[in-house]
Amino acid sequence: MTPTKIKKGLDIPIAGEPAQEIIELSEPKQVAAYQEFDGLKAKLLVKEGDIVSPGTPLFLDKKRPQLQFCAPVSGTIAAIEYGARRALHRVLIDTGAVDAAPPEFPSRGVDDLLGASRSDILELLLASGLLSLFKQRPFSRIPDPEVTPRAIHVNGMNTAPFTPALRIALQGQEPAFQAGLNALTRLTDGAVHLSVAAADTDLVQNVKHVEKHAFSGPHPAGNSSVHIFNIDPMQPTDILWTVKAIDVIRIGSLLLTGTYPGTRLITLAGPGVRESERRYYRATIGTPLTELLGSRLEEGEQRIIKGDVLSGRAVSLDGHVSAIESAITVIPEGREQHFMGWLSPGINKFSVSRTHISGWNGLKKKWKLSTSLNGSYRPMVVTGLYDKYVPLNIMTDFLVRAVLAHDTDEAISLGILETDPEDFALCSFVCPSKMDVAGIIRQGLNEIEKEGI
Repeated sequence: MTPTKIKKGLDIPIAGEPAQEIIELSEPKQVAAYQEFDGLKAKLLVKEGDIVSPGTPLFLDKKRPQLQFCAPVSGTIAAIEYGARRALHRVLIDTGAVDAAPPEFPSRGVDDLLGASRSDILELLLASGLLSLFKQRPFSRIPDPEVTPRAIHVNGMNTAPFTPALRIALQGQEPAFQAGLNALTRLTDGAVHLSVAAADTDLVQNVKHVEKHAFSGPHPAGNSSVHIFNIDPMQPTDILWTVKAIDVIRIGSLLLTGTYPGTRLITLAGPGVRESERRYYRATIGTPLTELLGSRLEEGEQRIIKGDVLSGRAVSLDGHVSAIESAITVIPEGREQHFMGWLSPGINKFSVSRTHISGWNGLKKKWKLSTSLNGSYRPMVVTGLYDKYVPLNIMTDFLVRAVLAHDTDEAISLGILETDPEDFALCSFVCPSKMDVAGIIRQGLNEIEKEGI
């Protein structure tokens, strides 16, 4: 494989890298199953006091009743909590041994999967809820099982800060990974593309039945949009599926064993985590964050982010380990005020521009970055700055303006359907106007999805 070198982008020099070792966590006394997907309307399938086992359906998607979401553990339904307008929020499960046998999913050998039908694989993914690990382009939603994608892209090299490395995730999981890839080949009439970092090509030398690609360069070189753009650019009428390599391993594990995979490999990292606790953890899905983070955080007010620091979501300690996110990032809340800080030379402030002294050599050290914006919101000015951080054939300033003007036709012509909001997270980070560029793109995609292409 000849690596594709990506030149545009930025690796944020944030402190808090996790140690390259996996800690196995014990099952907690209580877990929670969340409704984590925007736009999904859940129909509850259990009630308080019911006995469940790993793989027992808890709720389903009203739009696609065949798509079920399952319990990660054995136990008893302790409580069912609702949010606004009585929408399901979460199901709490008291863990423990129960008499009910877990649901049996069909198991297959690695090579047997190559002869499976698309309907067989889809039925298993829908019954287990693991179809939700895929994203369908455009719009980055849970895939429509009735639509066959032109291709499937497996992302094995996310370059966002502190996301799990393929080298760690694959340890002892090679058969499950190959099984998952074999299953993906049955879901599309086109190719399955596996993209990895140039430094990890040795990990996939023995991987078969997929097209392998290598990439190098700064973030967002690891984003699926960058891979698609360089491998086989999508057209507005194309349907593609994307999935993370770490999730392919979970899918392969289910296919090989017939047992629902109720644990998830996550990273716990960031300057808000004590250095000795920055690790990879294999945790039960739904583990309370109070139990995971209680003694592992630095002193002071911290912001907990489910996902990476650029595109994740802020959560409270009342949250739980996600079924779809593979990272928990913690950074300090930046509430301190600096008198006439704009006059300081900026020796101790990170900057991507040359407005501070740190802008000349700041990328050579690690910074304890916080949530501070280091400035206030300002009107948008077209400068072309964003294009330095988006390695796609897109005029980002004009795309953002089209979305803000609700000009969906212009946004489509400028390529919004080829993108995902995460592709613009760096733009939000470097924006002198402090605009949530990624949020604006999501707003535009939602509007186009609602109106229709």
